Amino acid sequence: MLHELNTHAKVTGLKQSQRAVTENKARHAFVAKDAERRVTEAFRALCAEHGVEITEVETMRELGNACGIEVGAAVAVLLR
Repeated sequence: MLHELNTHAKVTGLKQSQRAVTENKARHAFVAKDAERRVTEAFRALCAEHGVEITEVETMRELGNACGIEVGAAVAVLLR
């Protein structure tokens, strides 16, 4: 499913991802395992509250690359 970040509509970054989940626009979420827990903990809870499935990605760099950006990403969301 990670490969879909290159070909489907997405948002990258915590604030945009939180907004997408809250507005029920998120289809699936991705969280980097090496991101700071204080950053991802509330996002994980928000996803659980809204029924959005999460896939863990090993590193922020890997998630950023999958999103087509040159920096790491803590979270990203595929949009509906």
